[in-house]
Amino acid sequence: TSMISLIIPPKDQISRVAKMLADEFGTASNIKSRVNRLSVLGAITSVQQRLKLYNKVPPNGLVVYCGTIVTEEGKEKKVNIDFEPFKPINTSLYLCDNKFHTEALTALLSDDSKFGFIVIDGSGALFGTLQGNTREVLHKFTVDLPKKHGRGGQSALRFARLRMEKRHNYVRKVAETAVQLFISGDKVNVAGLVLAGSADFKTELSQSDMFDQRLQSKVLKLVDISYGGENGFNQAIELSTEVLSNVKFIQEKKLIGRYFDEISQDTGKYCFGVEDTLKALEMGAVEILIVYENLDIMRYVLHCQGTEEEKILYLTPEQEKDKSHFTDK
Repeated sequence: TSMISLIIPPKDQISRVAKMLADEFGTASNIKSRVNRLSVLGAITSVQQRLKLYNKVPPNGLVVYCGTIVTEEGKEKKVNIDFEPFKPINTSLYLCDNKFHTEALTALLSDDSKFGFIVIDGSGALFGTLQGNTREVLHKFTVDLPKKHGRGGQSALRFARLRMEKRHNYVRKVAETAVQLFISGDKVNVAGLVLAGSADFKTELSQSDMFDQRLQSKVLKLVDISYGGENGFNQAIELSTEVLSNVKFIQEKKLIGRYFDEISQDTGKYCFGVEDTLKALEMGAVEILIVYENLDIMRYVLHCQGTEEEKILYLTPEQEKDKSHFTDK
């Protein structure tokens, strides 16, 4: 039970975690079994040493694994690993048991698509993204639109015109901000867009000529919500989960369809199998790479001792057991 998994999300404080570890150290000192006690205390001390290397939590959070594992040969081996994940990790975790917990890291790999949200109503607009379970507010602003009123007599038309003008300018500002946030290097940087709002602004925006065509084609859903701002953003996420989970599936289906089209038309623009695919990759000839999720293959580079000859092998776990692959025939 001396394997510690510690995950600290981006906005957490090192000082809070250090205090928590000090408390854990105190609790572990009371473990009755001497072997177990020393083992757990050793693991906690290792984590504390690792934390001292950081004066603040990195932008994407921090993952630490410390403890003693038993190797395949039955020997004990100390493991101390600390790293910043490749994208923000939205999980807080401290566990001390008989295995390292990597579920949160696996989740980071599976939720790769980033989706854009525009929440727009009569009081303001919010722009955000959702990637996996990480939501981020990119920008928000408020607006003061004149309300409809029945007064004014002859001026009523002028008031109506002013109101329409302000509304038009507001929709334009939202459309322009969307381009700044969701298009980078001439490409849309999200897998899809959700427009949400309580009034008909979202419909107006989606149909407006001012709304960039590239973004218009990415709109997945219009969502009716009862709030604006951050509460509206949360509600929009809840109401869009089904649509968002389908997007990845549809994209994968399209890719596979395109691959089979190339094969059936015999265009010569395709290859399959590990060796041919990796050769094409090394030549820089691959535009789209499709990888099977459970592909488990090791790449070995073998050097011949007498000559300078080099041999590359790609082996499955089953093939690895056959030692004849690693000796001269």
